[in-house]
Amino acid sequence: MSDTAVSQPLDQSEEMPVTDPADALLQVENLHTVFRQGRRAINAVNGVSFSVGRGETLAIVGESGSGKSVTAMSLLRLIPSPPGEIIDGDVYFDGRNLLDMSEDELRSVRGNEIAMIFQEPMTSLNPVLSVRQQLAEPMRVHRKVKEENIEARCLDLLRQVRIPDPEARLDAYPHQFSGGMRQRVMIAMALACEPRLLIADEPTTALDVTVQAQILELLKDLTRQHGSSMILITHDLGVVARYADRINVMYAGQIVESGTALEIFENPRHPYTLGLIASMPRLDAEEKARLKPIEGQPPDLGNPPAGCAFHPRCPFAKPQCREQDPPLEPYRGNHLKACWVNVDE
Repeated sequence: MSDTAVSQPLDQSEEMPVTDPADALLQVENLHTVFRQGRRAINAVNGVSFSVGRGETLAIVGESGSGKSVTAMSLLRLIPSPPGEIIDGDVYFDGRNLLDMSEDELRSVRGNEIAMIFQEPMTSLNPVLSVRQQLAEPMRVHRKVKEENIEARCLDLLRQVRIPDPEARLDAYPHQFSGGMRQRVMIAMALACEPRLLIADEPTTALDVTVQAQILELLKDLTRQHGSSMILITHDLGVVARYADRINVMYAGQIVESGTALEIFENPRHPYTLGLIASMPRLDAEEKARLKPIEGQPPDLGNPPAGCAFHPRCPFAKPQCREQDPPLEPYRGNHLKACWVNVDE
């Protein structure tokens, strides 16, 4: 886990109401993505369904290998094929099914209406192109911005992401920026066409704790200013406590719990969510309190265990857990869990 200590979740009065799926900006239904190794099929995303409301920030959290990034890549059909393949499901963006679009239609959506911030900016930015060239490209391709207006727009984007002295940095190259500054350039590129949905895939993984907080505050401020929705993907529940309206917890390619930030932190109902929270450092913990790791290892998705995928690591497991995979069902209102047990017992 990250070194970030967990923040307190937002007060209930600050949280957004859960959006009616019929009015969602993004609606994902029964998404399945597999990777094939010879005759072996790895179910990286296994029947995932969720929605993102207009102006909402949804966090997707879980350990490495839980399917978070593959889910995000599947939304924009960025899965390398072979070996990957989306074999089932629908992804509706503002009523249009992205999985049914032609490549030309989808190209007009990527970077324009939906933009993605990738995990490592040093490998995502082109090392031989200046910041000016990389910021200008999406504006030329998607918005047909006139050449005489591009420099002013590029400078405005760098100011929005709080890069000092933008006039001097516009013609710099990625290697001339620190990790935090490169991440800000990535955010500026993602915002160039004012997308309605921003997907941030582990945007703070390679950054120190102070810069993590700055980047997350920046993302939240910019999405509010532009009225954009955001999917924030991370392995660390601590970094989303303050910034997410809702949280989906993923394990073994499935969503095992979903609810508002307040519900997830104050009343977690899945043993895996309990384990993630217990393994995080807390600012309000007793001085000698020890972190509690989740015992065991994530399952082999090419040969998952029978029943609930988490049962080999679960301290609450009972016989039914070893035989039947629990569905994701309401626990209370829009708080969902996929678990046969009551963690309070």
